[in-house]
Amino acid sequence: MKKLEDLVDTYLHKGLRNKLIETLKEKGITDEQVLAAIHSIPRHYFLDSAFDKIAYEDRAFPIASDQTISQPYTVAYQTQLLQIKKGDKVLEIGTGSMYQTTVLAALGAKVYTIERQKQLFEQTPTYLFKEQYPNIEFFFGDGFEGLPLLAPFDKILITAAAPKIPEKLWEQLKVNGKMIIPLDESDTAQRMLRLTKKKDGTVKREAFDTFSFVPMLEGKTQK
Repeated sequence: MKKLEDLVDTYLHKGLRNKLIETLKEKGITDEQVLAAIHSIPRHYFLDSAFDKIAYEDRAFPIASDQTISQPYTVAYQTQLLQIKKGDKVLEIGTGSMYQTTVLAALGAKVYTIERQKQLFEQTPTYLFKEQYPNIEFFFGDGFEGLPLLAPFDKILITAAAPKIPEKLWEQLKVNGKMIIPLDESDTAQRMLRLTKKKDGTVKREAFDTFSFVPMLEGKTQK
């Protein structure tokens, strides 16, 4: 179990983060606040020490429960589309490694994050940055159900491949709120969508690039 006081963020790590930021810029990430947030967060803290020297490569890595920590470009891309403003109330579906969660919190959002994998959720009490980011609340549950008692939300971020737009999540989104969702187009690719809820309840739909995510599943695991 990692403890913050035992971890080291070396000049090498910081230099690798600098290179990562340049890579993200070359790939089209332009939001300076998003780039600053990613630059400020030691990604190697969220990975097994075996990945320490390659933690800042722009690729996904395996974590527990057959899940992955998304590649930094994907994290930056989704976050940029979300257009976070300080104080936004954000629902994140899929806590995973807590890296994306931390990026949202670093941008000043109030983050409510749901994880369906019990093994991953059980790691949340040892979250390394709980004192730095008290603006995060962790929940164990079914992402398709959302958090109706805490709704509505300004923004909703789905970090898994959704087979459809979850109706209950759409209901929990504020008017003028935005949902970022990778929606299945095939067995291997999802289209990134930004859905904005109009005043009349209809949707403004914007389609972006394709990505590959682990599937969004219903229910929650008990192991």
